Amino acid sequence: MSTDSIADMLTRIRNANTAGHARVAIPASRVGVEIAKVLKEEGYIANYDVAAVEQGQKLDITFKPKTPRGKSLAGLRRISKPGLRVYARKTEIPRVLGGLGIVILSTSHGVMSGQKATKAGLGGEVVCYVW
Repeated sequence: MSTDSIADMLTRIRNANTAGHARVAIPASRVGVEIAKVLKEEGYIANYDVAAVEQGQKLDITFKPKTPRGKSLAGLRRISKPGLRVYARKTEIPRVLGGLGIVILSTSHGVMSGQKATKAGLGGEVVCYVW
């Protein structure tokens, strides 16, 4: 059992994407589903689905196919960890790779990308970087 379900989710996505799998199944959590929703909205994954299984729920993530330009999801990095929480004010939301990637924030209005948080004037916990 992992104490950090978000880090476990990101590691499973990273490993499956690097190995060239078309999809990955992850134990579902509310935050995990919200992160998958942001990844789909921003165009990093093709689709996600939550299905009921005997032990609870699982989150199926389908990757976009590889193009001649490369994979749409090149990397993920967990920033805020259970031992060291990282927060950003609305004026200090970090940029990933000079604006080529996104930052996913957990705000008081839910999980959203850094760009949406800036438009809404919200800060929050920096969950991860995606590029």
